[in-house]
Amino acid sequence: MPQIFCFLLLPGFSMMGLMSAIEPLRVANRFRGELYRWRLLSQDGDAVQASNGMSLNVDGALELPHATRALFVVAGFEPLAHYDHHLAHWLQRREPELAVLGGIDTGSFVLAEAGLFQHQRLTLHWEAIDAFRERYPALLVTQELFEIDGKRITSAGGTSSLDLMLGLIGQEYGEALAVQVSEQFVVSRIRTRLDHQRMQVASRYDLYNKKLVRVIGEMERQCEQPLSSETLAAQVGISVRQLERLFRHHLHTTPSAFYLELRLDKARQLLRQSDLSVMEVSLACGFESASYFSRCYRRRFAASPSQDRHERPA
Repeated sequence: MPQIFCFLLLPGFSMMGLMSAIEPLRVANRFRGELYRWRLLSQDGDAVQASNGMSLNVDGALELPHATRALFVVAGFEPLAHYDHHLAHWLQRREPELAVLGGIDTGSFVLAEAGLFQHQRLTLHWEAIDAFRERYPALLVTQELFEIDGKRITSAGGTSSLDLMLGLIGQEYGEALAVQVSEQFVVSRIRTRLDHQRMQVASRYDLYNKKLVRVIGEMERQCEQPLSSETLAAQVGISVRQLERLFRHHLHTTPSAFYLELRLDKARQLLRQSDLSVMEVSLACGFESASYFSRCYRRRFAASPSQDRHERPA
């Protein structure tokens, strides 16, 4: 019997995350017969608009076909905007009968809000991780491409859904089929869950100086309690003057200005991905004064935090 995968689409869902999950199943069927079937669901059975503005018709409302193996919640920006108790109760009732209950992109928010994570590892899109950790501090969230932990399977969305499905195909039907499917998508290799969601610091900034790469990595980890230039320099065994020269030479800025931009970028992500107050966001990003935070934010983004928080990129 073919395995049935259902995908519950929430408004604003990631089209890339969804299609990257379905297409490997389609290609696997092409090579081995009907291994998989899939069904798209919405909360009311109506078409759902993705984050790219395209609407996708679905097969029905909140009803699973008989012998459904897996249900994935597919979300995007504002994953909890359409969350309600009816959806939570439906997910909780369905959970015991499923072999897999998972999330794609920010679908993990919905499962977490419904109390469907306990001690399992989970992941979601890197841009939403900080907001997730603020809202659910007790849950174990990682930055992996995907996580398979018992019945909970989550992916970071985008092309990581492709890697997840290739991994599942390999587990079920052998690595040879997974490779055969991957080649149809002109993929040079199948990434494991341990591959990074984002490029490493050196690649993102086109840097080759190891000390500078280490400092930037530490800045990214320490946004809530920013480290002084003296501390950062000491951690890599150089003087503050040497640190400043490295930043000027490679990045054409100062350590303090670069650090400030990192923290402001994180603040923007929290404003757009969470319901934290402006004051809570400012504290989470290392600003003790809300007024100073607002001034810095306006200079960088030409809008105040409160004006910017409900804007969403396409």
